[in-house]
Amino acid sequence: MDTQFSAGHPPGDELDELDRGVVHALQIHPRAPWTLVGDVLGVNPVTAARRWHRLEDTGLAWVTAYPRLSDTRIVVTAVVEIDTEPGVGEEVAEALAADPAVANVKLTAGSRDLVASVQTADLGELAHLGTVLFRGLPGVRATRTHVATAVPTEGSRWRLRSLDAVQCARLEAAACHASEPVRGAPDRDALDARLLELLSTDGRMSIRDLAAGADAGPSTVRRRLGALLASWVSLRCDLARPLSGWPLSAVYFATVPAQYLRETTRLLAGMREVRSCSITAGPHNVVIDVWLRAMSDVHGFEAHVARQVPHLSIDDRSVVLRTVKHMGRLLDRDGRCVGVVPLRQPQDAHRVAREGN
Repeated sequence: MDTQFSAGHPPGDELDELDRGVVHALQIHPRAPWTLVGDVLGVNPVTAARRWHRLEDTGLAWVTAYPRLSDTRIVVTAVVEIDTEPGVGEEVAEALAADPAVANVKLTAGSRDLVASVQTADLGELAHLGTVLFRGLPGVRATRTHVATAVPTEGSRWRLRSLDAVQCARLEAAACHASEPVRGAPDRDALDARLLELLSTDGRMSIRDLAAGADAGPSTVRRRLGALLASWVSLRCDLARPLSGWPLSAVYFATVPAQYLRETTRLLAGMREVRSCSITAGPHNVVIDVWLRAMSDVHGFEAHVARQVPHLSIDDRSVVLRTVKHMGRLLDRDGRCVGVVPLRQPQDAHRVAREGN
């Protein structure tokens, strides 16, 4: 194997090539066995596991689970712009971050103070959730909700690109085998909801711990987990953004003629800067979330898009000042995970909100 790694720990919060290799491996196959990861990286499995646990324990990397965003039959997502009273944006962001139906919360500069994304079971629940979330929430002046009609690409597809093609292919093959469809999988029920909640706190939780947390037998949990990962739940490995080499983030609101939407979003999905892209119903029918290397790239990326995607017109943009919540994970000012708000099935989040109102 060409890639050589050192087994020693890098200092502080720095990542060395082995750390990056472990993260990249789990981005491809989030529940890969350590025997496979170690073999692919050419290190002892115990060393690979130890490196991961260090990253996880210090909030630098984590694996989480969430409903599959590409299927609107599973979850309805929306991007919400929020205007706040001066000086209270952070307090509003932290209040929103406490709600399990709110997946992401960002403090932004520009024409909106916050950008949040929410996940619900249907449009009716989305309408109710908006009322529950914002009614009586001090400091909120106005909100604008953009319902996503499709999510062509999202953050689980982003990669560090530390491994070579052969290493990636081995992990991809194993990941495909692990998520093969399970015949006769039952309709989603309370056990599935509990497994999603547990996996959203630790996407690599062992079958034994999942069984204990869900009060179910290991064989049942193993079977249900296979069915969930094949059809309903997505897993992703995330890295604290400052350590990724892309320390800045921005959100672009754009418009594309309907006949060019599919072509345009395909081109956007191929750009490394693009973390996620949603097609929305509203004055801006495309919302693009990007990671950038430098402040000047805010306009540099826009110029690049103008050259590569001629039918897209960027109407507005906001630089992200701070990400408060990222797919259920609470982040500190350095982008490290400091807590988690476990995700629930969308209808469960709605029921809890309604009962608590």
